[in-house]
Amino acid sequence: MATIFTKIAKGEIPSYKIAEDDNYYAFLDINPLKKGHTLVIPKHFEEDYIFNLDDETYAGLTLFAKKVAKAIKAAIPCQRVGVAVLGMEVPHVHIHLVPLDAENDLNFRNEKLQVSAEEMAEIAKKINAQFGK
Repeated sequence: MATIFTKIAKGEIPSYKIAEDDNYYAFLDINPLKKGHTLVIPKHFEEDYIFNLDDETYAGLTLFAKKVAKAIKAAIPCQRVGVAVLGMEVPHVHIHLVPLDAENDLNFRNEKLQVSAEEMAEIAKKINAQFGK
């Protein structure tokens, strides 16, 4: 059975897409720690532990996430973009990219933001416009 993230990457479930290529997909987290909080996934592997990925997929995912992080930094006012790999809530490898102004911004115990659909779409558009620049 496909994970929710596989369904998102296939377009079966709507998402606020940031970027994609043949192998990877980035989209806004619908329960963000900060505005611009993005998830990056491999499209063709439903592995739930990042260190079980083959070397090529792992390296490709990391490089794709780096490009997405640069786009987030260019589009969202922040000091830097933090990265976290937890993977406990969805059994599909995913990298969290979170705009940071303080270390505590990457604390997953923090209350999640409530962001309107309109604002989520605008954030995704801003980040996407910076992707690949």
